[in-house]
Order: sequence, then C-alpha cells, then structure tokens
Amino acid sequence: MGLSCPNRTPPTADAILIVDSRQKHAGMTDIWPWRGFFRDSGENMTDKGFTHLHLHTQYSLLDGAVSLKKLFARCKELGMDSVAMTDHGNMFGAIEFYTGAIKAGIKPIIGIEAYIAPGSRLDKQKTSIKDASSHLILLAENTTGYKNLLKLSSAGFTEGFYYRPRIDKEILKELNEGIICTSACVGGEVPAALAKGNKEKAMELAQSYLDIFGTDRFFIELQEHDDPDIPDVRGQLIELANEMGIGLVATNDVHFLNEDDYTAHDALTCISTGKLVTDENRMKYPKDVYLKSSEEMRELFSDVPEACDNTLAIAERCNIDIDLKSRHAPSFTPADGSSAEDFLTKICYEGAKKRYKKITPEIKKRIDRELEVIEGKGFSSYFLIVWELCRWATEHGIPVGARGSAVGTVVGYCLGICNIDPIHYDLLFERFMDPERNEMPDIDVDMCQVGRPRLLEYVREKYGHIAQVITFGTMKARAAMRDVCRVMNVPLAEADRLAKLIPTDLKMTLDKALKVEPEFKKAYDEDPLTHDVIEIAKKLEGLTRHASVHACAVVIADEPLTNFLPLYKAAGSDDLITQFEGPTVEKVGLLKMDFLGLRTLSVIERAIQLVKEVHGVDIDIEKIDLKDAKVLSEIFGSGKTKGVFQFESGGMADLLMKLRPDRFEDLIAANALYRPGPMALIPDFIDRKHGGKWEVPHPIMREVLEETFGIMVYQEQVMRICNRLGDIPLREAYALIKAIGKKNRKAIAKAKEQFVAGCLSKGLTEDQASEIFDLIEEFAGYGFNKSHATRYSFIAYQTAYLKAYYPVEFMAALLTYEMGNTDKVVEYITESRQMGIEVLSPDINESFVDFTVVRSQEHDREKDGRVIRFGLGAVKGVGEKAVVQIIAAREKVGRFSSLFDFCENVDLRAANKQVIEALIKAGAFDKLGGSRAQMIAAMEKAMQAGSNLQADLQKGQMNFFGAGGFADDASKDHETLPDVPPWTEMQMLTYEKDVLGFYVTSNPLSRHAETLDAYSSANTKDLLNKGQDQDIVIGGMVTKIRSIITKNGRNAGAKMAVFVLEDLQGNCEVVMFPKVLEKFSDTLEVDRILFVRGKVDCKRQTPNILCDELVTIEDVTDKLAAKVRIHMTDADITAERIESIRSLCAAHKGKSPLFVTLTTKKGMRISTAADRKLSVKPDVEFCKKLRSIVGTGKVELARR
Repeated sequence: MGLSCPNRTPPTADAILIVDSRQKHAGMTDIWPWRGFFRDSGENMTDKGFTHLHLHTQYSLLDGAVSLKKLFARCKELGMDSVAMTDHGNMFGAIEFYTGAIKAGIKPIIGIEAYIAPGSRLDKQKTSIKDASSHLILLAENTTGYKNLLKLSSAGFTEGFYYRPRIDKEILKELNEGIICTSACVGGEVPAALAKGNKEKAMELAQSYLDIFGTDRFFIELQEHDDPDIPDVRGQLIELANEMGIGLVATNDVHFLNEDDYTAHDALTCISTGKLVTDENRMKYPKDVYLKSSEEMRELFSDVPEACDNTLAIAERCNIDIDLKSRHAPSFTPADGSSAEDFLTKICYEGAKKRYKKITPEIKKRIDRELEVIEGKGFSSYFLIVWELCRWATEHGIPVGARGSAVGTVVGYCLGICNIDPIHYDLLFERFMDPERNEMPDIDVDMCQVGRPRLLEYVREKYGHIAQVITFGTMKARAAMRDVCRVMNVPLAEADRLAKLIPTDLKMTLDKALKVEPEFKKAYDEDPLTHDVIEIAKKLEGLTRHASVHACAVVIADEPLTNFLPLYKAAGSDDLITQFEGPTVEKVGLLKMDFLGLRTLSVIERAIQLVKEVHGVDIDIEKIDLKDAKVLSEIFGSGKTKGVFQFESGGMADLLMKLRPDRFEDLIAANALYRPGPMALIPDFIDRKHGGKWEVPHPIMREVLEETFGIMVYQEQVMRICNRLGDIPLREAYALIKAIGKKNRKAIAKAKEQFVAGCLSKGLTEDQASEIFDLIEEFAGYGFNKSHATRYSFIAYQTAYLKAYYPVEFMAALLTYEMGNTDKVVEYITESRQMGIEVLSPDINESFVDFTVVRSQEHDREKDGRVIRFGLGAVKGVGEKAVVQIIAAREKVGRFSSLFDFCENVDLRAANKQVIEALIKAGAFDKLGGSRAQMIAAMEKAMQAGSNLQADLQKGQMNFFGAGGFADDASKDHETLPDVPPWTEMQMLTYEKDVLGFYVTSNPLSRHAETLDAYSSANTKDLLNKGQDQDIVIGGMVTKIRSIITKNGRNAGAKMAVFVLEDLQGNCEVVMFPKVLEKFSDTLEVDRILFVRGKVDCKRQTPNILCDELVTIEDVTDKLAAKVRIHMTDADITAERIESIRSLCAAHKGKSPLFVTLTTKKGMRISTAADRKLSVKPDVEFCKKLRSIVGTGKVELARR
C-alpha cells in the first residue's frame, strides 16, 4: 500500500492495524500504528475509493428506497466496484442482490442490520419498541458467514420477534463464524450508551462484541450526518476505538440513492408511519443518507482516512459463493426397497391398467417416452412425492387434482395426480417438461381449501421441513398515487379521481399514464400540488411495499430449510414462510410445490355431502357423463351459469348462449377463448360452430384444427402444426411459442427457416409455408394452454352438473363458501330465488354456521319440501366462534325459548353484545316472541341476567327463581319484554340489509309496486323481447354501482357508471356515460328507488339499458307523465269505452293533456289531442283504471 512504519517489518496481507501506538488497551500487546487492511504491501488505499457497507434497499420495507438495478448502475457511475446490502433484520433480496451485482460487474457483500435484544431474544417483556432492541451490522465474510446469516435472520423472526425480528448475543456466539460485525448507527448499543454519557457501559458492550468476533471481525462504525437530532458521538467512538484497539469503519446509512431523492424518501417514511409530510414531531431522516461518492465520504472522514480504507479492506475480505446449481429436493424412498425409478415405473403401469384397461402400443410408447425423460433428469422422486401427497389427500377425503401444463402428462394421469386423459384430449408432455432443459418441472395441485391445512400438516410430519412461500407487493402506479396523495394531504375525492385516471393495464406506469391520459397530463401540468405528487410517486413506483404469503406455494425439504434460505413469520402468525420468493426458492435448489386451496373444490365436496345427507345418494363426481344434454343445454347453452366455475360472468354467459355447446370440447374452447386477445376469434368460432365454411392450406392442419374449426385456439395445436407440418420437434415448438410471445425476432427467423423446409418436404410451396408460418406467428400469442383449459372446464362441468341435478344442495354449498363476500351472497340468493329455491332468513333454533338444506313439513313450500336456511356465519358481525358456542348450547338445551333463555345458556364471552344485536336485526330471534325493537331494548338486561346466572352456576349456587331462568316457563319471557313501539318497516329493512346484505322480510319495492307498474313501459323480464335502441322507461331500486374510467375516445379519463337496477321481476344493468353521469350523479345512490329513461342495448345476449335520464319516484308524475297518450284501433272504439274514459278523466282532473293515436284497418295512423277539459292528473290510480279500460300496453306516459 506504500504505507510504512519505522523499524517495523511490512505487514502481511492479512494483518489488521487497530490503534495508534500511543494508545494501548489493558492486556493488549504492542500493535501497528495503522488501522486498515492491506490488499498487498505495495498498494495505498487512501485514494482508492470507498465501499458502502451500511445500505438499505427496497427490502427494508417502506424504509429503504433503493432499487437494486438503479443501485448497481449508480455504483458503476461512481466507480465503486463493491457494495453491501444490510436490510433491517431480513434477507428478502439477498439472491436478487447477489445475482444482479455479479451481472453488473459489482462485488456483492451480503449482510443485515440485525436487531439485538438487550438480554435474551426469548424475553419479550420490554414496554416499548425503543427498549426492545438495538441495531448491529453483520456482513458475510465467506460462504460459512452467509449460511450463518440465513440462520440468524431466521431466528430473528421465528424465535425472537418482539416488535422487530431480534437475535441476541447467545445465538451470535453460536453462529458468528464467517461474519464481520460493526457497531451500527446511533441505534446501536455502543453509540447509544455514549449518547447517554455512559462510556463505561459503552466499553463493556464493545468488549462483549470483541469477545464474540475478535479484533479482526468487530469494528466501530462512524457516521457523519448534518442533523441536530442525531447525537454527535463520533469523537467519543474514535476515542473508544483507540483505547480498546478496535478498527474503525465509515458508513453513511444509505436509505435512498441520490441526493434529490430525499423528498420522495420522506414521503415514504410518512407512508410507513401513517403521518402527513406537514406533521411536526414525526420521524425524519437526515437529508444526506444517500449513496455518496468516494470523494464525499473521504472528505467527511478526512481526519480518519483509515475508516474509509477499512471499507475497501472489508470488501476485499468478503467473498461468498452461493450454490445456485445444486438441487436439494427431498428423496422418495419406496417401502419395497426398490429405486425411485423402478417404483415409479411399477405404479405407473399399475395405474395405466386401471385407467385404460388395455394398454395399447400407442399408450405404452407415450408412457415409456415420458418415463425416460423423467427418470433421465432425476425427477422420479419428485413425481413420487406428488403422487404420495395426492394419494394421501384422496384417502382422507380431500379433493385434489393437478392444473396447468402438468395435466398433459400421461404418467401423472396414471398416478392419479389428475383425472384428465392427455391422450384423449391431445395434451402434450412437451408443454409440461422440456426434455432438453434441466429445470425442475412444476406440478401445480388444486385442493379443497378446507383440507389444505391438513395436507400441509401431513407434509410437515412426513418430510419434517416445510414452509409457505413469501410474495411481495409493489407500489404500482395507482397505489403509489394514492399513498403519496394521502401523506401530502390531497383531499380523498381528488386522490381517488387522480388514481382512477391511471389506466389499469398490467404494465402501466406513471410515465405511460402521462402519455396516454390527457386528463392526467393536464392535472400534472396545471396543478403544482398534483405535479409534486406525481413526481414523488414516480420515484417510489415499483418499490417493494409489503410482504404476504403466496396463495399456494410451499417449499419442502428433508433437511433444515435454513441451510438454504432464511425463514420469516408474519406478526401474529405461527406459519413458517420463506424470506425468498418462489423463483428464488427454486433458484437455490429447493423443491417448490403449488398447493392452491381452490374454493370451488370445497363447494363441490360440500354439495356432494349435502346430496348424501338429503337424498342418500353417493355421487362419484369424477365419473359423471360429459355428454349429458341437460348439463350442456340447460346450464351452459342457456347461459344459466351463475356459480359455475370460470363460466359465470355476463360476458361468458353471452358467449355460451350464442355458442350453444353440445360437447365438452366446446367448453374447453370457450374457456380458452374468453380472454383478452383471443376474444377477437370468438365471432369466427361461433360462426364456424354453426356451419360457417372454413379452409386450411394442408390436410395436416385440418386434422389438427378440426376440433376448433380451423382456428388455432391452443398452444398445443400450434406445437402440433409446427411438428407435423414443419418438422420442428415438439420441445422446440414450445420454445418458438415463447419466442413469439417475447418478440424474439432472431429465434423466430431461425424457426421459420426450419418450418419452411419441413413444409416443402410435405409438398407445400414456399409461399404457402410462409403464409402458414405467418398465421402461426399471429395466433401463437393468443393460444392458451389446453391442458389448463381442459382441467378447469372439467371442474366447471362438475359444478354445472350439480346445479342441474341437485340445485338446492349446490346453491347451499355455494352460499356457504361465499359467506365472507356479501355481494356474492346477495347475487347467489337472487339466483336461487330465480331458480325457484327459497332462502329462509336466519333462525336461532334452526340455522347452523353454514347455509343448510331444510326439509320438513313446516317448510313444505315446494313439491319436495326443500329450502335453504341462511347460515349464522353469514350474518355480519357474527363470527364462526360465536356460532359454534351457540350451536353447542342449543344441542345441550334442545331449543332456545326466549332471548333470556339464550343468554342464560350461551357463552356470552363469544356471543357478545355485537353478536346478539346483529342476530336480532337479522330476524334470527323472530320466532321467540316479541318485536325486534323489544328484543334490542331488553338485550342488555337479558345479557346481565344470563351472565349472573352462569356465574352463580359456576359457583355451585342456584338462582332464586330456579336454574331455568326468571320463571319456571321461559317460553313466556317475551311477555315481560319492554313495552316499546316496533320499528317502522323501512327501519327494520335497513337493519336487515346492514347485517345480511339484502332484504328478507319484504322488499321496499313492494310498497311502490303500483307506481312502478304505472310509470314503467317495461320491466326487467320484458327486456329480452325488446329491440335494439328501443325507448324504455323502467323503475326499480339501485342495488349496486360500479364506477369506470373511460380509456378511449373524446371522454378518455372521464368517469362513467354501470349500476344494477332491481325491480320486482329481476334486475338488469344500466350504463351511464360520462355526460349523463355528470348530470345525474346526485340522483344515483344505492337503495334509491328511481326510474330510468333510456334505450335498450341488445348487443350482448343479456340486454342492458343505456341511460338518458334518471327520475326519482317523487318526481315521476311531473317528469314522466306530462302527457298521456292512448293507442287504439277502429275495433277498440265503442260508445261505452269512450264514456268510461270521459268519466275517468273527469274524476282525475289535472294539467296533463290527453292524446289519442288511432290505427285504422288500412294501417293509417291518426293522432289527435282530446279536449283540454279532459286534461288529467295521471297518478297511479288513474293509470291503473285507464289500462283496465283500454288494455295493458295501450297507455303511454310521455314527457312534454
């Protein structure tokens, strides 16, 4: 380094120079007068740069604002060849950091800023977050150190979590090998003690770290920030280091990348802490915690240059090599002692005999080819693990089945991993596994969501080491806008408006939004606050915001997971979760499996159970007839697909009604086509399905595309054409599809050359071959995975089968598993009623947690006496724990006879005041006597009495009135309820809707039935018979409003609305375009009864209404009945009828003129105005009587 010391031998490369020779610490030998590491004896580090060893990336969630790609680019700009990451207690981004840094030519130093408990990490008694832990920087010096960091970070979450993921010195003593430690910022134990003026304590703490790490691996960290709120202990730290012989290291506690990122980071801090940027007395970071250049850092520490030198020396010492090539999947050991390969072959052929009965040469060839690839890549154990787990699940009544490309393997079919025959449906193994690549295949498994925890517990017992997988939410454009608006105190309505101006496209960014949304750009240009908000949001956009658990991913190993990755526990949860995301889990060589808890499988299983209970019928849902005409025509073909898996949207129902599927393959195609992109092919597909002509250039194409009428719907079809026509191997054909999706022109051109050559050998011309390849290129991007579409269409068919043959049981099961979604409950109850199934309100003596099928004489309202009873678990404010206690008490006493009886017998800690109030409002106590108002008035008294009685019984005492309650006959308790007036009907209905989401006792519309009938020209059922653009007036209640931001056209960025209008016959959607919405926005409210004047839109199979005007029910007579017109024919005119009309008008005099339109026998129409004396007040009674005179449909109410 060019450093010299008089009368000393030059230091070796590993020598550590700790303190000035004038400073000696008791018990220490004479030492070198330099504090620094040497790369070699001839190199001087003083002017050679700087390495940041204390840096928080975006994985210090809502605290660090450094994205990794930008970090490496900035390091390059600053000439820094190494950098560390030290996120708060976690290693979320370690592998991304490691691989990204190496790719960028930067040396990665992996570390954490650990939280150190003041005593034991297991002691969680401190009263505040400040007292619970201190900071400490830990850096991996080598691979051993990296592995120890994995364990330390895991322990912080799994053992020591208390406010923060904490470790302690006990575990540091155990796992310190290969780790370099620094004393951290002022939040570290040593600096904090000095800040309190306790030097003795500081030295004691420093010594404790020296005892663990030694003098060569523990350093005193120096920082220099221009912030009066940070205690200035720099001088004291230098003094302490000199006295104790500890090396110094300079850092900058980096939290954001560039100096001008401070404002954005300050906003991020407010987002994290829930403060406004204008708030006083809030957490604020120094303005200089950015990635400073070497020059800036060396200038800051010019008095102690060795502190900067040591950053370079530490960087040189830190060398880790993370193994990203080896696989660590658990191995399967067959019970019969055979190899995994032999056992897989054996059970595969056993399964094939059961599946196919006769194993043909074609089947054998396919099985052998798949087994050869699976075994050759060492994946036999993986298949056997999946097989064993699926088998266990099936044996324990947990429905399971593979989804996605794994459905395309015959081996999987023979093993029972999935029940779809790949040969029958022409599904390809090569779409699942590329024989030329060594990647672990991905068998994703769906299972009943209720049984998923049981299966995971079994996996844990079987293999010992299992964790769910973390996933990170990022600050996408809209979310970033909302967050920044909130902390910058932008009014909520304006924040909502700005956020909704941003298109919802998957890859939308704020910069893109400024280019494509004129209103957004206008707000940015014209409003200074909005400009600032967007600029800040742009800097925060894309940062990691929060961690959560992946819906289905699980990692399995037969040795401790912390040998390969760090673990995490969310606050308040005992579930073990990886700190690495799914792709990273696989990158470090672990086996990741996707076990998705699919609600639909739970619905199917529950429906089957109900069928067994009610009818005594066992259904094998895997063996139902896929050609059942009732299922295909009455459910799918009629568009009656509410509740049918993946087929229930309005658009899908429209497609099905036009398609009229008559085979299962049509459903697979519909499932694949009803997606953005391939939707453009739907009209052609429907036309060809019903006889439209189609041609293809070659017989091979006709053979491959026959099923889909010449349209390339599936990726598998594209692969087949490439293979059979163009001689491209199937595995390469799938690679071509991916290249087309990524627009990889080089790969596409190479494949085209090969394809054309293959076509020429089949007798096609070069032009024909090029034309076909152009079609492939056009449609390959649209093509969907047929394996996945087939599996999910099969599940859809199963739900449709149950809906067709066991509708009551199916709807009860469906409602049960949608209890947490009030909108869905309301939707499915409406569907049930339209199917003729009554859904009874909750009853404290009949209802259970779930929706149940009731069959009794009392409810014999249908020919088979079956209705659905509302589940108590679906009442808002009533949790499952409370319902379980209610049912347990009910089973003990038989039936509750009164509110007092209920309170005496049910555990009131679970069924608290909120629960009982919700049940009363829902009508669950109605049969016990007394009004709901009386029940609410008596509730507290009943609860107090019940609580006292329960306390007495626990003490062994008897109540003065006996153990049974206030009187010997509890059934008469209702006679003692407070004498209070009952609620009004509207008040009662409002409460019902609050707790149930819909009206049970009656419909508010019923009171307005005559008004609705009088002033409506049609009802919702009539819409199917109306023509396109036909004028219409229809009255009803607004039940749901959905706001939409227009994307295109002159009104791009403006708000429009779609709302559901419900009348006594059904419901329909009403569309309000921006100008109409702007005019009537004050009129549009949920639960409001109003009239819509507009035009019928029949472009979709289910008609809706394009709104021109909204009229409240209070204004309907003045606005919609300003004129009355009677339509008559020659035959209608009789003296008696004319006299009746005159008498009616005389009895209802008013200001609305009467008009008559007469249609003659020859078709001529004559319109005339009646005498002004016949002007009327067209109220409900008048309209009703007039229609009885001239006939329904012959009276028209019109505006002026």
